[in-house]
Amino acid sequence: MSGAIVTEIDYIKLAISSTVSSVAAERRFPSHITVRELKRKLEMITGASMDTMKIEIFNDQNKSIGKLTDDDAILKNVLTSDIRLHVTDPSAANFEDVSEVQKYEMTKEDYEKREDSVQAFKKRNKMGRFNPEVQAKLAKQAEENKERALKMKVGDRCEARTPNQPARRGEVAFVGEVEFKDGHWVGIKFDEPVGKHDGMVEGKRYFKCNNKYGAFCQPRFVEVGDFPPELDFSDDEI
Repeated sequence: MSGAIVTEIDYIKLAISSTVSSVAAERRFPSHITVRELKRKLEMITGASMDTMKIEIFNDQNKSIGKLTDDDAILKNVLTSDIRLHVTDPSAANFEDVSEVQKYEMTKEDYEKREDSVQAFKKRNKMGRFNPEVQAKLAKQAEENKERALKMKVGDRCEARTPNQPARRGEVAFVGEVEFKDGHWVGIKFDEPVGKHDGMVEGKRYFKCNNKYGAFCQPRFVEVGDFPPELDFSDDEI
């Protein structure tokens, strides 16, 4: 149309970050709008309230160079392209930080009552430990562990013969039931650092030894008797 005047709008490209969301965004804004209008747009981007948000300016070296405090200022007079605006809003909830969110924890009793759980499914289909044959095997192992544990005492020399591991010698440091597993267990203080801990498991101390010298074994895998420390002759030959 003849005589029409076309005005080209200048834009400022800005990176936007905020404490409300960890997702950074890059946006272009008309250079002629005010800071107040910018805040209205940032409210849609970050979720922070335009009435309470604070805007800090960072350069391309990630160094703070000031803050936007004048709502009536024109963008092109206070900002340049390729800088970052960081938006904070003390009144906004941070939905990405769940550290303070109270978590629902189901009790063992309530879980046992549920019919839609994995455990209920295994029970119905007699899978895993709910298989009668598996239950019978576990019961037999538990009885064997109890009988063998009754024949052991703290201070006995022993040799652990856990499946798929080499025999390890040491001294019985604990015999009895524990909180981290069902049944009877033997705590062993090994002669060498071939264990897993120092006698403390899940915050409870059952016995004391150097780190990596302690471990718990099922009694059925432990023999007590004349098992003196094995001598190391590695330095006697070359």
